[in-house]
Amino acid sequence: MTLDDQSSSNSPKNNHGYVQALGRRQIQMISLGGAIGTGLFLGAAGRLADVGPSLAIIYAICGFFSFMILRALGELVMYRPTSGSFVSYALEFLGPKASYIAGAMSFFNWAMTGIVDITAVALYMHFWGIFQSVPQWVMALLALSVITSMNLIGVKWFAEMEFWFSLIKILALVLFLAVASIILGLRVPVDGHTTGIPVIIKNGGIFPHGILPAFALMQGVVFAYSGIEMIGTAAGECRNAREILPSAINSVIWRIIIFYVGTITLLVMLLPWSAYQAGTSPFVTFFQKLGVPGMDSVMNIVVLTAALSSLNSGLYSTGRVLRALSLNGSAPRYLARMNRQSVPAAAILTTVSVYMFGIVLNYLLPTQIFEIMLNMASLGIISTWCVILLCQIRLRQAIVAGRIEPTTFAMPGAPFTAWVTLVFLLSIIGLMVLDYPIGTYSVCAIPILVFLLVVGWRLAPHRPLAVVPQTWNSVELTDDANIFEGGNGS
Repeated sequence: MTLDDQSSSNSPKNNHGYVQALGRRQIQMISLGGAIGTGLFLGAAGRLADVGPSLAIIYAICGFFSFMILRALGELVMYRPTSGSFVSYALEFLGPKASYIAGAMSFFNWAMTGIVDITAVALYMHFWGIFQSVPQWVMALLALSVITSMNLIGVKWFAEMEFWFSLIKILALVLFLAVASIILGLRVPVDGHTTGIPVIIKNGGIFPHGILPAFALMQGVVFAYSGIEMIGTAAGECRNAREILPSAINSVIWRIIIFYVGTITLLVMLLPWSAYQAGTSPFVTFFQKLGVPGMDSVMNIVVLTAALSSLNSGLYSTGRVLRALSLNGSAPRYLARMNRQSVPAAAILTTVSVYMFGIVLNYLLPTQIFEIMLNMASLGIISTWCVILLCQIRLRQAIVAGRIEPTTFAMPGAPFTAWVTLVFLLSIIGLMVLDYPIGTYSVCAIPILVFLLVVGWRLAPHRPLAVVPQTWNSVELTDDANIFEGGNGS
């Protein structure tokens, strides 16, 4: 039996009561699969239909800045691994209000993302004729029930499920890259079209609709990278986090280049960009046009796995974020409750209640729900990443001032790269205004979000169940919080 296969009961607990049951195998695969999800497997089709081959350039730009954000988070993790992740760092470096905003917007992000994911699951299931008569909301409810159960019975189950989900996604992309490369190398026609660079040239070039529409879709591409920050949350339940995480984080830039930029480039060299349609995975479209019997069904299983993986990650992340807010005194105390498996069950079930609202939306707006929720999720992603960068900037300032020892995994080019990345993220909100109507409406919803944040802050108990010592040590639980550690939460 390997170290990764030991039971949670035999694994140590950290100072927040979480079981440190995640080993190198799970962390590596979580980091590999964390940024490969619904945004690529489903969302890329609609983006290709809108802007064509230029999507590969947008993925490369957003990918670079996403890697910078991950390196900023990596420096914070090396300073102090914690399941509270950026919520805990914001409390320490930016104060209680910033911590509250970070956690609330992260919850908002994953709540919207979860609705996107359960919608994607239902759309994927309708690919097979046998399920076409089943209402979309029913398929969404079944998917949510399975993922919720797996998250409640222990972090090891989450990790194992995410390991295999991620492995399936990666193997599928490797298969696609291999098949696509062979077809291009042998100049095999696909659906009667010649393949290669001529496909791009004959269909309007790299920017068939101009440069501005391409850059206006950046918020949708940013959504594709949502989830990379989850590795910071997983660090708190990881053995030897400072040893394992640097290599896991550094591998991100290569999979961005290969799996995102490389994949999109191959897709537009194999078929005209206009062949891809929103609501159908571009990989399914390609294998359908290729005419290989059964391959479209195989790829549909893969993209279904990607949606389930993202839903699984969302529940994991929101559970830890909401509990961190509760420990900080910025959310209701009941959210700190854990079950016998050391899982933040109350926080997870609260997230599920929001997902249930998404199932209602699947019933009322089955055709528009995906794009609406995707754009709303982008606001939460941008907020979360901005907080991570601000925390890293404050950490570096504390290091320069001599209050904190330098980490062994510094963000390259900081603080310059941190500030440039912040400007990039804020510019995306401006670009969203140009994406009419959904992007424009999403930006117009910001005042409503601000109002809800203010109401939430005023209703918060503001009596922390955890404190951050002024000696820059890790967060410690107060006596009041101990009633929530382990047991049944009663």
